[in-house]
Amino acid sequence: MNLDNILTFLKNIFSFDEAYPLLFTQFYFWAFFAIVFAFFALLKNKILLRNTYLFFVSLFFYYKTSGSFVVILLTITLLGFFIARWMDKSERTGVRKFLLALGVVINLFVLFYFKYAYFFVDAVNTLCHTDFVVVNYFALWANELTATAHFDVGKILLPVGISFYIFQSISYLVDVYRRQVEPISNILNFGFYVSFFPGLVAGPIIRASQFVPQLYRKYFLSRRQFGIAVFWILNGLIKKIVMSDYLAVNFVDRVFDNPVLFTPFENLSALFIYSLQVYADFSGYTDIAIGVAMLMGFYLPQNFNSPYKATNAGNFWKRWHISLSNWLKDYLYIPLGGNRNSTAATYIIIVFLGIVAVLVSGSLILAYILAGIAVVLAMIAIIFPASRKKISTNINNMDTMLLGGFWHGASWNFIIWGGLNGLGILVYKFWKSLKYYWRTLAAFVPFVACLIVNHFAPAPIWRIGCVWLGVIFFGTIVKHLYTLIAPKRDIPWLDRAWGILQTFVFISFTRLFFRSGSNLDPAVANQTAWNTAKAMVGQIGASWDGSLIPDILLTYKYVFLMFAVGMIIHWLPDRWKRWYRYNFAVLPIWLLLIIVVVTVFLLYQFVTADLQPFIYFQF
Repeated sequence: MNLDNILTFLKNIFSFDEAYPLLFTQFYFWAFFAIVFAFFALLKNKILLRNTYLFFVSLFFYYKTSGSFVVILLTITLLGFFIARWMDKSERTGVRKFLLALGVVINLFVLFYFKYAYFFVDAVNTLCHTDFVVVNYFALWANELTATAHFDVGKILLPVGISFYIFQSISYLVDVYRRQVEPISNILNFGFYVSFFPGLVAGPIIRASQFVPQLYRKYFLSRRQFGIAVFWILNGLIKKIVMSDYLAVNFVDRVFDNPVLFTPFENLSALFIYSLQVYADFSGYTDIAIGVAMLMGFYLPQNFNSPYKATNAGNFWKRWHISLSNWLKDYLYIPLGGNRNSTAATYIIIVFLGIVAVLVSGSLILAYILAGIAVVLAMIAIIFPASRKKISTNINNMDTMLLGGFWHGASWNFIIWGGLNGLGILVYKFWKSLKYYWRTLAAFVPFVACLIVNHFAPAPIWRIGCVWLGVIFFGTIVKHLYTLIAPKRDIPWLDRAWGILQTFVFISFTRLFFRSGSNLDPAVANQTAWNTAKAMVGQIGASWDGSLIPDILLTYKYVFLMFAVGMIIHWLPDRWKRWYRYNFAVLPIWLLLIIVVVTVFLLYQFVTADLQPFIYFQF
């Protein structure tokens, strides 16, 4: 190998190539990790040197994933470190509040600029009939600084993982302000905390209180922990490559790309199968991240806990993306007043989003509905003062879910998705407070209302509502009658199964708005996503031809088999999962090695020609 070849090889290694990012599903990442781990083994107990090494490794990893956007990560790191230090040194409350506000505003400005510029410009143009154009000022300044035209000033690209490390930085500043954690005294240690590469680009969101103490511990990995780490890595790769990518390429993406070409059954199936796909994708990433971090002696927080075992929407969000749910609870829901009271921000958020939604949509019907809800809530609060606390709690909850949806993407579809999840939580809380006979009435009224509306103004959405509300109504009647006949012979497993089924159906339908808004250019996301959602609703609510279903099941037999197997494994009892994880972890090393080799060989058979990025990279 001559000098030119060596230089070319080194250039390829140390340059950013968008076609070859360091994804967990690519060979390049595992070659990278093998080299990183080899050097890590030499430094593992030299704490500052180890942390410094992993900090620069993480920066290199992010550079290979996102190119020049590594500058943003470094900027956020430097600002977070120094603002937290200044805030901790000050004893004046006013100064501390100012520094906290400064840090939060800078972080949110960076996030909003790169993630929501198109959304807000589009909203302003719609409301004010203007024609503002998005300009990438960072690219413009970079071109002026370098006297080149290297960067595209007409398009803002979303840096990978920006939502995760921005939220991580904000939580650190708030915790330092609250004196819940001591500020990290060394910039290299802090940089390692913010940028630790396994969870950098798709979470979980790592809280300082969970991770900072690990910065100062010597390396320790027991034989069983090693086995568990290998298990999580293999488990995550299987979820992503065998399950998620297979379902996406062979069915889900086809239907969502053009819903009108597929039957109602295929459209409905795509919704349910997408729920498994997105879970396998995101939890697969988390599993790999946890396993890789564990091999280096660090522990990332649990991010999923069998979410499709949830019996209601509220319980679902305690099991799904747990690190984000906890972040929103601690840094948004509780500051808004939580379940205690309301604040000015409580009403500002809900009123602002409502007004903008009405103006952007131009729908008087939506305006009347929102105004009617506001009037009813105000009257209830005036007539029944004791209800004010409950109303405040519910509005805080809805604000949190709406903004949680907005965190996922700069599109109204994500806000609708968050709002539907919030509505599901509120409806369940209301439902749980009712006696059985009131529950029957509460199920009957919307069912009949939907039947009446569909009779006079038939539409796919009303036909879907009639079927779903009808199932809920008749299920409620059966439950009520059984309670009257055999009040002392409850069937807990049947209640749980009913709750799990209804929750899974509800969550899957909300994902119609989540999936149709994903993987889109922010400049066209709103319109394209809305058209996709309408098309799928139109197909699902159209006339069904049951004779086609057997042929569809046969045509996509492996897709439906994969879906069935995935759901069965997901619904296995937790004790069974703990049992096979433990027994895998204690297998002899030689047997673990054989399993790894065989698994990698099988995974290679499932790798698609077209790379499937992790879904949450876009968030």
